[in-house]
Amino acid sequence: MELIIFIKNNKYIVQDKNQKTIYTVKKKSLSSGKLGLYDQNNYRLYSLVQTGEDRKPTFTITHNDASFIRVSCKSLFLDPTLTFKGKEATYELVSTDRMNYTLMKDEKELGKLETGVSVSGELQYKFQINDKVFDDYFVLFAVAVDKTFGGKNREQLTK
Repeated sequence: MELIIFIKNNKYIVQDKNQKTIYTVKKKSLSSGKLGLYDQNNYRLYSLVQTGEDRKPTFTITHNDASFIRVSCKSLFLDPTLTFKGKEATYELVSTDRMNYTLMKDEKELGKLETGVSVSGELQYKFQINDKVFDDYFVLFAVAVDKTFGGKNREQLTK
């Protein structure tokens, strides 16, 4: 499965390789810090909530307003890595350059997340993952990468 995630009007749009929009990630309300993952029918599946404003931001992925996965940044510069810990499993997005990531579970590679630049100059993400292991909430992994490393990557690309 290949997904393209790009930013448009303060939303993350998720399309398949045929450019069909599958998901949208947007704020629940203007004052809310919660980003909701919505399907094609505008049904909220999961939410991403930033829980820490530290140098290394932390997030929680919620389902029906209950914490589902905790997201933490292990490193911002040397071997940039985000860890996703849930009750069922722990995933890691591991990188060496903050641009290209490998999705790992139990030291096995599940997929790749690559950072690129769209025609409009915005960052976009290409997520390749095996259909058999994909779940809807994996889209929020790319959003967490953008929220954690996107600012630095934008600065780097505009120099």
